[in-house]
Amino acid sequence: MNLNLKDKKVFISGGSRGIGLALVRSFLVEGAHVAFCSRNQEMVDSVLTELKREFPSSTILAFASDATDPISIKGVFSAISDRWNTLDIVVSNVGDGRSTPDPLQLESQFNKTWQMNFTSAENVAREFLQMSHQEQGTLIFISSIAGLEAFGAPTDYSVAKAALFALSKNLARKLAPNIRVNCVAPGNVYFPGGSWDEKIQKDPDRIQKLIESTVPMKRFGSPEEIADLVLFLSSERASFITGSCVVIDGGQTVGFH
Repeated sequence: MNLNLKDKKVFISGGSRGIGLALVRSFLVEGAHVAFCSRNQEMVDSVLTELKREFPSSTILAFASDATDPISIKGVFSAISDRWNTLDIVVSNVGDGRSTPDPLQLESQFNKTWQMNFTSAENVAREFLQMSHQEQGTLIFISSIAGLEAFGAPTDYSVAKAALFALSKNLARKLAPNIRVNCVAPGNVYFPGGSWDEKIQKDPDRIQKLIESTVPMKRFGSPEEIADLVLFLSSERASFITGSCVVIDGGQTVGFH
């Protein structure tokens, strides 16, 4: 299936590892021009060097930027606008689901999680809509199944991810037919250095049993599998899909619906 993503201009927040890095690579494989940001300058530089080696003829822009900071992300979009004028596809991918203390007893933690998982997406969406003048494009939020059901994920994380669904649906209604807006809700996704990697290192047997007992597919998802779905939703093949939340979790939430 030809997704016709060649020469599309794409921005991905949180693009230096995990799902974000898989998205960057997947769009580059399809021939898109890709810009991404991440908070850590050293990591951004390292990833950019690696990507330029893998894709020597591709156009890649990389920025060290904190998406929770509206001034910082505005600077990123300003630089992209100077270079490309506009964007065709934007994927908001910043997030962190590590376990936390009870957020209702620790206000600072709740606010930090909210900023990481919701405010970052709000900032990215705002800048994209100002750049595009709401005339064309595709906007995708990476949320989580934790925002759909209460099954033990940290409360603050779940609340923030649920808010992304509401943001996505309301923007989809407002911006159609010019801009399509969708959410992707991954289940348990493993990648080196991620939260599941940390848990596995502490107690691999317990995590293996947990996954086998709660996920019908009996395994973790991969960042590349999430990227495949996002690329489809970004393409002309998904031109009639907007305001949707697409779950990709190996069947974990089947019993909740």
